[in-house]
Amino acid sequence: MKKLIALLVLLGIALATPGYAASTSSEPSLWERLRKKIETMTPKKKLSTTTAAGGVRGSLADADDVYWKGEQKVQAVDTDELNAFKKAMDLVGAGNEAEAKTAFSDFIKNHPESNLRADAEAALALLQGTK
Repeated sequence: MKKLIALLVLLGIALATPGYAASTSSEPSLWERLRKKIETMTPKKKLSTTTAAGGVRGSLADADDVYWKGEQKVQAVDTDELNAFKKAMDLVGAGNEAEAKTAFSDFIKNHPESNLRADAEAALALLQGTK
C-alpha cells in the first residue's frame, strides 16, 4: 500500500512539472513590467510640517503599525516624476515612438535622482534599438 501511494505521489509530481515549467518560461516584456511597477507606486505627499515618532518600551502596538525587517515598502515618487513617466509610457502604448524617446530623455534630464531613472534609461535604450 505504501509503495502504491509513493508511486502515485511521484507520478503526480512528474506530470505537474512540465506544466509548471511551461508556465514560467514566458517572461513579461519591459513595457508590462514598467506598467505594473508604476501602478504600485504612490506619489509623495508634500508636508509642510515636521513629524516625529516615539515609542514606549513595553507598550502594546498593533502589528500593522510596526516596521518589520525585510518588509517590502511601496515606492513613493514625486507626483511630477510619476506623471512624466506615465506620459512617456502612454506615448509608447499609442505607438508614438519618436515622442516617447523625447519624453524619456526629458524625464532623465529633469529627474536625475528619480527611483525610475534606471527604468527610463532601459526604456529609452529599447526604443533607440527599434528605430
